[in-house]
Amino acid sequence: MTLEAAGLTVAEESGYRALVALGGGSAEDVAARSDLGPPEARRILAALERQGLATAVPDGRFAATPPDVAILPGLRRRAAAIDQARAAVTDLMETYRGNVRRRRADQLIEVITGAEALQRCLRQIQDDARHELLWFCKAQYVAVPSGSNRAEYDALARGVRYRVVYERAFFDDPGAVDNVADGIRAGETARTVPELPLRLAVADRSVALCPLVPGGPAGAGEEITAALVRSSSLLDALVALAERYWEIAVPLHVTASGSLGSTAGDAAELTAADRHLLSLLVAGIADKAIASQMGVSRRTVQRRIQHLMELAGAATRMQLAWQAARRDWI
Repeated sequence: MTLEAAGLTVAEESGYRALVALGGGSAEDVAARSDLGPPEARRILAALERQGLATAVPDGRFAATPPDVAILPGLRRRAAAIDQARAAVTDLMETYRGNVRRRRADQLIEVITGAEALQRCLRQIQDDARHELLWFCKAQYVAVPSGSNRAEYDALARGVRYRVVYERAFFDDPGAVDNVADGIRAGETARTVPELPLRLAVADRSVALCPLVPGGPAGAGEEITAALVRSSSLLDALVALAERYWEIAVPLHVTASGSLGSTAGDAAELTAADRHLLSLLVAGIADKAIASQMGVSRRTVQRRIQHLMELAGAATRMQLAWQAARRDWI
């Protein structure tokens, strides 16, 4: 029996099936066709008539209402109600999880202990990522040696964006330069800074993983311990930190010869006019005023700023100002 979801009892379904198979009939006909006795068949036929599944015809006989008319509309209404209930449950679960997170710290931060556990966790958050990974790579790996993170290539292949910041000492590790170049060729967007404050991986801005003690080759024998941080103010702070370092980092690219290089230029390429323009820009002078002081058009100022941004490997004027100060261009 399969019509219980439509609201029929086992006996009602048996009687309805018999009536449909007969093409209509009396209580005796239904009883003979099913496992119902005549008195029960009469009671069932009356119940089916009340539910609109049967119609009384002359001579004490009944005709079955077509199943698509009698049953399908009710099933559709039940299906819609179930979908609405499912959506309501989903909303309630989000509210429940949010309340639990606020009350229980263990729902916000999970401690991962040991290299194997950390490797599994890194693999999992990359496999689950749908949009983006933000990554800080410091020198001397903790759990995943340079070039061994195959999960990155899998994620890149399915369209996940990787933004990776490497600290300068990272490239002292054997094979690191070639491995980063391979990652860039596969689709990774890479930048570098002199030093990073911590190791960090952020997936889809919804979960972050960062070691709590050094561990690994540089950990003086300490067991690796990391924190898996979920939606919280702490996660927001880690995302902001990652974005800040990304903003000030120097972009990396693979040269035509296949080697790794930076888009940041050298101070020797700057003219006195460039340095003057940069000093005015850093001081917060508007383009129109800069053009007036330098005796050139506003368009020339904007074109020159764009050239300096390319020279510094900067995506914004803020990055240009930071890179100019860092490189003693002004």
